[in-house]
Amino acid sequence: MNRSLRNIALAALLAAAPAMAHAKTAAPAPHTGPQLAAACNGHDGWTDPAPPAHIFGNTWYVGTCGISAILITGDDGHVLIDGGMAEAAPLVLANIAALGFDPADVRWIILSHEHFDHAGALAALKRATGAKLAALAPAAKVLETGIPDPSDPQYGMLKGMAPVATDRVLVDGDSLVLGRITLTVHATPAHSPGSASWTWQSCTGDFTCLMIAYADSATAISADAYRFTDHEDRVAQVREGLSRIARLPCDILLTPHPSASGMMERFAGKTALVDSSACRSYAAAAQHRFEARLAREAGDANEARP
Repeated sequence: MNRSLRNIALAALLAAAPAMAHAKTAAPAPHTGPQLAAACNGHDGWTDPAPPAHIFGNTWYVGTCGISAILITGDDGHVLIDGGMAEAAPLVLANIAALGFDPADVRWIILSHEHFDHAGALAALKRATGAKLAALAPAAKVLETGIPDPSDPQYGMLKGMAPVATDRVLVDGDSLVLGRITLTVHATPAHSPGSASWTWQSCTGDFTCLMIAYADSATAISADAYRFTDHEDRVAQVREGLSRIARLPCDILLTPHPSASGMMERFAGKTALVDSSACRSYAAAAQHRFEARLAREAGDANEARP
């Protein structure tokens, strides 16, 4: 897409956003974690508007109250992780602009996993920003067609989304480098076949540096008729994905669904935002739920036998 068409797409999406879009050229707004948490208190819908907020260093929250989108900023351009549902695209762009950053400076878009609630906005965001898109191969296949993967346990309950081309297909352990920003992708296929978690170092002006982990959703949920115990390969993938999440370098844990890891409570200061054990605790809780699910399935199978 040439620059003129991209600017038209960007202007259209910003015009569709709430009033925050007028702050496009303003200095970065002083939104804090507690302000974000207060604004979203009682509003956790996937498209409920949220103000943008500073997390730490060069890392910002630009998503909705119920679905995360994370902006990592740098002198050579920015990286956006996730975009939310299709309806959230103008909100994400407006949040980036409200912080004083130009959406056209987003150079890369990456994602957690290939479901409509996190990737539905990616096609529109890519058109509006001119950014390139990077994804693991299983996610890239779904993004290319917009059609859910039949091997996904949630197949049948997933909506389709606008197709979007992937510019770089990643493998586990790859790095995405943009100036001083370096992100590492971790294949963590607990929630979906293409699930990815991301880690990067973020530093403050006084050179206090922390490792931030954007750990993908850890819930092994499925369509009603799906039984994990009928799919040994999928069970192995879930367990491996959770094991990898537990091992992430993780001073600050962020997740695609804020509610999944108590992000808003941590932003509000009710619990510690910086916690090097957070990824291990997040994965352990998910592991407990998954093993309980397998036990229930096994019990149901035993009761069904004559």
